[in-house]
Amino acid sequence: MKFSEQWLREWVNPGISTDQLCEQLTMAGLEVDAVDPVAPEFQGVVVAEVIDITPHPDADKLRVCQVDIGEAEPLTIVCGAANARKDLKVACAVVGAKLPGDFKIKKAKLRGVPSFGMLCSAKELGLAEEADGLMELAADAPIGESVRDYLMLNDVTIELGLTPNRSDCLGIAGIARETGVLNQCDITEPDFETIVTSCDDLFPVSVTATEACPRYVGRVIRDINITAESPVWLKERLRRSGIRSLSPVVDVTNYVLLELGQPMHAFDLGKLSDGIQVRMASKAEKLTLLNGNEVELADDVLVIADGQQVHAMAGVMGGEYSAVSDASKDIFLESAFFNPEAITGRARRYGLHTDSSHRFERGVSPDLQKIAIERATGLLLDIVGGKAGPVVEVCHEDNLPSHQPIMLRYERIQRILGADIPRERVLDILQRLGMSVEITDAGWQVTSPCYRFDIAIEVDLIEEVGRIYGYNNLPSTLPSGALLMEPQAEAEVKLADLRNILVNRDYQEAITYSFVDPRTQALVDPAAESITLANPISSELSVMRTSLWPGLLQAVAYNQNRQQERVRLFESGLRFIRQDNEIKQENVLSAAIFGSRLPEQWSGNKVLVDFFDLKADVESLLELTGRSNEISYQAASHPALHPGQAAQIIFNEKTIGWMGALHPKLQKAFDLPSQAYLFEVELAVFSQGNVPKFAELSKFPAIRRDIAIIVDEGVSAGRVYECVTKAAPETLQDLQLFDVYTGEGIDSGRKSVALGLTLQAHSRTLKDSEVDSVMAQVISALENELEARLRE
Repeated sequence: MKFSEQWLREWVNPGISTDQLCEQLTMAGLEVDAVDPVAPEFQGVVVAEVIDITPHPDADKLRVCQVDIGEAEPLTIVCGAANARKDLKVACAVVGAKLPGDFKIKKAKLRGVPSFGMLCSAKELGLAEEADGLMELAADAPIGESVRDYLMLNDVTIELGLTPNRSDCLGIAGIARETGVLNQCDITEPDFETIVTSCDDLFPVSVTATEACPRYVGRVIRDINITAESPVWLKERLRRSGIRSLSPVVDVTNYVLLELGQPMHAFDLGKLSDGIQVRMASKAEKLTLLNGNEVELADDVLVIADGQQVHAMAGVMGGEYSAVSDASKDIFLESAFFNPEAITGRARRYGLHTDSSHRFERGVSPDLQKIAIERATGLLLDIVGGKAGPVVEVCHEDNLPSHQPIMLRYERIQRILGADIPRERVLDILQRLGMSVEITDAGWQVTSPCYRFDIAIEVDLIEEVGRIYGYNNLPSTLPSGALLMEPQAEAEVKLADLRNILVNRDYQEAITYSFVDPRTQALVDPAAESITLANPISSELSVMRTSLWPGLLQAVAYNQNRQQERVRLFESGLRFIRQDNEIKQENVLSAAIFGSRLPEQWSGNKVLVDFFDLKADVESLLELTGRSNEISYQAASHPALHPGQAAQIIFNEKTIGWMGALHPKLQKAFDLPSQAYLFEVELAVFSQGNVPKFAELSKFPAIRRDIAIIVDEGVSAGRVYECVTKAAPETLQDLQLFDVYTGEGIDSGRKSVALGLTLQAHSRTLKDSEVDSVMAQVISALENELEARLRE
């Protein structure tokens, strides 16, 4: 929205400077984008009258003018403008004048005739980009007065960058209302008198699209003088608002749009027949617009038509056929309220954006139409004359927007804004904003005016109070809050600690979607019943994950495809399991590793990760529970894991997770060039840890005994550990497996396992006989449970 400051100050004139005004508007939410002078600097240009004009003796295109500038003798000025004529009031730059571009006027001779000044065009004064001739001034312009003073060019244009919710400020009236509220001063509105009709002509109007157009107002004006010129003041106000003057009728409708914010349109009455019809377009109906483009209308486009054809796309642009032209004698003025939903998007659909569509899409006040048509009629009668008929109005009150009362609580204002604004100030702000206010014990019952479409709830009103009171006037206080120390179970391992462990082991945390591709999930967890989303983002993200592995595998593949040869990712999150017609959500921790064991280095060859690298990472996490001795790993099969390289993680005889190598079919599906390894553990196990207890270090020496046993190749280290720890007494402090051997001297299908047992008592030094007894118990247990024998 671009407007003249002088025009605004005719409505409301607070005692503040231009800079202060712009600061006020910006801080009130009406951001000022630009402030520019309405005209460049020039001096020595006065109002003059051509009192005589004769042909130049030596030039066909030049004429010699006698110009009255209010001094004793007229000036002789040579001019070549085609519109120079006797009795014309013009802008005259006298000798010594300085025009834009540092152009100085000097006494000169043009083809032998002395010239004592220059008659100026609007372009030469910097008031227009192009000009066809001299700038013509009004017949009553005072001769000798400075043109800057006469045209009030010591003015600036202010351009606002309004947000879509402030359509009420798309007119001088709305901006004046805001300025008056901000400065607590009254507004002086122009006197919009009701026009006395001078003819009885009516043009019938019917509205069938009542929801899209609840109010339509029209009026016939006959016998206009279409050759009349728009007055200079009108052209200047349009120019300063960024609108080019076209003709008096168009200029007046544009002026009312800028002044009140109400778009209007004028039809050539002679081109209309059978009355105005406001209806939805028929499918494939066509219309040639004012810009010359022909459009094919869809059936959801609101149109203004008559009995023969469509004449305008309602709220967007009029048609070429019924536009007011130089031959027009009678016109039909239109002023309507169109529902924003009926206009929104229609202009963009046809590649258009007009001042009308900009306003109607955001909302125009529904009670402005009669005021606007009276204002436009008065201006037209003053400029082009004519006879005005009665106003025709079709209104469907039920379809007009209505505003419900909103309860505004005083304590709520204090809580939200953090300021004690006096009740009298709050009431003044609301009333100056045009609100209907009823005082209650708790605050105010407020009904917003019809031109405010953006006020619906209490916080909207609080925003208005804070905006007008001034954000700079609100106290700056730091928020404060009581910090509570929540109890933390000692036995619970925090997720942050688990993350730190993995990060320290060279993992990076990933965050993937909770919904995944159903095909990928079917490969990873075919037995699980998928939970399908009712409204998925896409078909590739249409089911809730039953494992975090699909997302992690996609992340591994994504990185590998982008030349990342070593990937180590982990994620914590929910998986969703359907159980007994309910959705069970389980917190799990998952990870995937791929590529080399270590980053590229000089000291060794590249070695790919294997099962035991992954197992070491899992064990480092589970050790934080203090119950790693109660957790076991058992070979098992999982559809996502490689047969023979998969294990379930067991705690208290319950499976709490899985780990292993990726199944070959999944490795192929994700196009991974080498083996990837995965694990997934329920986070619930980390809430069941043991609290560490202090134990005094023994002062007595420890004794270590090593043995080598031969067992079947299928016997796992875990079973050996379990057997030894059960058989040994509490003096067993440490057990290490330090060698595994198969080959020469060992029967086929068997292997040699070397164990180191460290024994130590807290109350005495162990005797050899006691140690021998313990070793005998251990060997006996190994022989009985695992069919082991000592290796000789």
